[in-house]
Amino acid sequence: MQLTEAKEKFVQSWGSLGSQWGINRTMAQIHALLLVSHEALSTEDIMETLQISRGNANMNIRELINWQLVQKELRTGERKEFFVAEKDMWKVFRLILRERKKREIDPMIQVIKSLQDIEGSNDRPDVREFREVMEELETLTHKGEKLMDLMIRSDEHWFINTFLKLIR
Repeated sequence: MQLTEAKEKFVQSWGSLGSQWGINRTMAQIHALLLVSHEALSTEDIMETLQISRGNANMNIRELINWQLVQKELRTGERKEFFVAEKDMWKVFRLILRERKKREIDPMIQVIKSLQDIEGSNDRPDVREFREVMEELETLTHKGEKLMDLMIRSDEHWFINTFLKLIR
């Protein structure tokens, strides 16, 4: 397989996987393209390669910048903006995990907490069961949240950072 074909397959596959993970397909494709590009790409380069509109490219690049997965690179004498992806895959994983936690886990924790204050006596089996399920969900999400926070901040913890370097 030629490099060009391999890159195209990776970009398409990453885009498909991204949409399965709940991420915009085009955003995932742009991220993949920047991951496998050996140099920074302009918006025009991205538009041409992926056959997408300027608006679609700009919107998704901005979102990737917000996620801190992509940075803008300035070049002297160029009016165009160029973009480069974070290539440290462990850092990419942590950045994605942080965003997913903020968008999915944190709101779920708030919903679960708000649902625990229901009216009714624990003598009623349906009320008691609902409260028990909410308590179990809160315990599970709280443990998951702690684990995610630990992974996100792994560079701050010398032991975890050392351990992760050993398994890389």
